[in-house]
Amino acid sequence: MIALVTGANKGIGYEIAAGLGSLGYRVGVGARDAARRETAVGKLRAVGVEAFGVPLDVTDDQSVSDAAELIERLAGHLDALVNNAGISGEMDPGWVQDPTALDLEVLRTVVDTNVMGVVRVTNAMLPLLRRSPSPRIVNVSSSVGSLTRQSDPDIEIGPIMAAYAPSKSFLNALTVQYARQFAGTNILINAACPGLVATDFTGFQGPRTPEQGAATPIRLATLPDGGPTGSFFEDDGVVPW
Repeated sequence: MIALVTGANKGIGYEIAAGLGSLGYRVGVGARDAARRETAVGKLRAVGVEAFGVPLDVTDDQSVSDAAELIERLAGHLDALVNNAGISGEMDPGWVQDPTALDLEVLRTVVDTNVMGVVRVTNAMLPLLRRSPSPRIVNVSSSVGSLTRQSDPDIEIGPIMAAYAPSKSFLNALTVQYARQFAGTNILINAACPGLVATDFTGFQGPRTPEQGAATPIRLATLPDGGPTGSFFEDDGVVPW
């Protein structure tokens, strides 16, 4: 079994790669930074994971195309794709992105990575995924992308993040559209919320470990045939749209 995890050189992405590797997957470690990528591959191999590095910048068409060609050469197919790479975008103090003062370039950058990057990678990898008997796609999202939770004044959802949160709402909506397109096929695609995890992404603030954050993406990447598709999950179950 072959898996590709984007943004897998650290944090949640690394733990997703480690978890899939422990289940017997050969794992492609997708990452932009060559040194960090190879360090992650070395760490995974040291604990028995069959890992290989995949140079991958999800914002660059050529990089994504080259990554698909590399996996084609090394493996010939893909069983699981975890679109984990993501950015928050520039924040004001307190993790705030004020919509009334939002720099449009920040918004473009966030959407290019968190949304368009997922489309680039997914579509490039689809020919490889279609060769698998049970292909799975997981889009790592966030509960801050839940419009239901964001619009409920009785739910504490954190600070206003006018670039990051809507990018995850967009990603969730795209997940549904992909699921509709894949209806009647063996491809299952879902969105996963890892929760508030203490990584460099959050300034190491949060009650959850990267291993805990990786649990739901791993579960969705290894769903049995006939499992759910076009849904949004966290550890406790379905997240409302």
